Amino acid sequence: MDEDRFNIALRKFLKEVGITSQREIERVVREGKVEGTDLKLRMTLTAENAPLNHIVEETIDLR
Repeated sequence: MDEDRFNIALRKFLKEVGITSQREIERVVREGKVEGTDLKLRMTLTAENAPLNHIVEETIDLR
């Protein structure tokens, strides 16, 4: 495995996830589709061909 190529591909993937996720979160908040004053987020990272199941949870106060 070429470490440099792997690192670049991984960073590209994470950048895409970050940018698209932020846009979607901003969209639902802007459109007023959040019930209550807290936005409870959960991101689940899985892989089809590897034993990967990583969950990140966060609550954002919208007040």
